[in-house]
Amino acid sequence: MRELGAGFKYLLRGQRWVAQHGKQYGFGLIPGLITMVLYLGALVALAVWGPDFVMWATPFADGWSSPWLGLFRGFLTAVLFALALLLAVITFTAVTLLIGQPFYENLSEKVDRDVSPDGTAPESGLPLWRELWISARDSLRVVIRAALWGVLLFALGFVPFIGQTVVPVIGFVFTGFFLTEELTAVALQRRRVELRDRLALLRSRKTLIWGFGTPLGLAFLVPFVAVFLMPGAVAGATLMVRDLLGEETNDEDGTPAQGPANPMFVKSQTP
Repeated sequence: MRELGAGFKYLLRGQRWVAQHGKQYGFGLIPGLITMVLYLGALVALAVWGPDFVMWATPFADGWSSPWLGLFRGFLTAVLFALALLLAVITFTAVTLLIGQPFYENLSEKVDRDVSPDGTAPESGLPLWRELWISARDSLRVVIRAALWGVLLFALGFVPFIGQTVVPVIGFVFTGFFLTEELTAVALQRRRVELRDRLALLRSRKTLIWGFGTPLGLAFLVPFVAVFLMPGAVAGATLMVRDLLGEETNDEDGTPAQGPANPMFVKSQTP
């Protein structure tokens, strides 16, 4: 429970940080707004043509009597839209981070400089095009994994009782983990941490990750909230990365503090 609370605290600290740095917050909103317009267009198109798609995909039900035909196709349309909404929540962060790579990279670096006792921030030393390529490649890998898990959970949703109770909880927890992976990637890529090591690092403190990502995933379900929380989420993820790696960080009162180094991460980085 302590780790869950610590994860949620980092989410709140990130929102407070951007609230105190209005310029970075304003620039951080731009990628989210662009992504929101794209996703809204896709969801509206699905709402308009989704019933036609379901009708085309279920020709075997054409001869069913009323009301079973309408109930069956209405249910499938609702399930299709729910699955699209889940995938939108999962991929929104990846797409927004890809579109806003320069914005969020700059924001994360400023957070590092602000809380670092010596005022420095790690730098990857890579050209922008290389950073964009790594970000796109890793995001695609994560999104594919998330989509496969999403399909599995979607199928389990049809299991009586479990599908209506256990599966939704697992879905939110799993969504929170993948959201956190995408958000921490901004700071970890700047530290030249590869995807496999990033995932190992996050799994080593899953409760902390759930405390950060699960509430965020729930908040992202509310229309337009994701756009306004994204800058603070990136800031909070950067603060959490410093904890995960055991880097010395000034507390909110300016007192230096250092979390324990992660043995798994240190070992994986040893030549």
